[in-house]
Amino acid sequence: MKKLFLLILAAIGIFACDSKDPVDLPAVYDPTPFNLVVGDFPAPDIPADNKLTVAGVQLGRMLFYEKMLSKDGSQACADCHQQKDAFSDIRRFSIGVEGLPGKRQAMAIMNLAWHHNGLFWDGRAPHLRDQALKPIQDPLEMNEKLPQVVAKLEADKRYTDQFIRAFGDATVTPERMGLALEQFMFTMVSNNTKYDKWKNGSATLTDSEERGRILFFSEFDPFGTERGAECFHCHAGFNFTNDEFMNNGLDTDAEQTDEGRQKVTGNPLDKAKFKVPSLRNIALTPPYMHDGRFATLEEVIDHYDHGVKASATVDELMQYNLQPGGLQLTAQDKADLVAFLKTLTDESFLNEPAFKSPF
Repeated sequence: MKKLFLLILAAIGIFACDSKDPVDLPAVYDPTPFNLVVGDFPAPDIPADNKLTVAGVQLGRMLFYEKMLSKDGSQACADCHQQKDAFSDIRRFSIGVEGLPGKRQAMAIMNLAWHHNGLFWDGRAPHLRDQALKPIQDPLEMNEKLPQVVAKLEADKRYTDQFIRAFGDATVTPERMGLALEQFMFTMVSNNTKYDKWKNGSATLTDSEERGRILFFSEFDPFGTERGAECFHCHAGFNFTNDEFMNNGLDTDAEQTDEGRQKVTGNPLDKAKFKVPSLRNIALTPPYMHDGRFATLEEVIDHYDHGVKASATVDELMQYNLQPGGLQLTAQDKADLVAFLKTLTDESFLNEPAFKSPF
């Protein structure tokens, strides 16, 4: 009797585990909506032609971790966007399948449902579905042709079945791949930091963190004694970014080697302007800037304190950073700012099972 009872329990356990895996569900269209939990964030404007479904998100998750998307089957999106690093790459430049480095630092993937001003450092991808397919085709990254990816996925029943669940039939297309990846990445929400908990009253900032918070959200007073760090002008709102393209004074005109946004728009006024990244999880996503030139947060703060350089397109918000002496932050000010920035780390985001590999 005891042996029979254990066998029954084992069978129930196996069934329960299998029933939670969408890949093992019948291959029939499943339009079940995905419940996107955003907490205190405003509701995102999800595209009307790509509403989130459980099956669509699962397909995107599978593709995000699928190495068949690369030329030699050695790399997936997740290899250059690792969860432990807040879905960033802590190398200065990612290394593609041909062993070649990329041209810019890989941006972290999070809260992309609230980005509506182009993706990548230069904004060349208008939508997330467009961005998702470009690394696959980039010779410096996964270096594969989309027809080849389609052929590989069509030959794998796991994928044809999941395309049926997500889209109603087994047709694999690059467009559908992009939509599925977009759905999955829309679910990658980071909103549970110490700072968020402080805002809702469930956590307390240390003295250093609080001083850093005040500095972060304060303006520099050139005529008084206040030492605001001016950070909030560009890194504002719930997502700590204004979603704009700006020149933050990294180089003089003579030093600039990357056109930035100008390469996309053709407008000389956009030269050396780059997307303002979110500062959420910033302590986990070094190196910093589009070219990864700064290895630490301390180096970044030193740049804004006294290292900003004048150029034809440097943003007017850098006016006080450019003045003699810069922002005149003390060593304690800088330490406090770093302490505050570390409160933007979201441990639950780093460990969320729904973002891990499904394989």
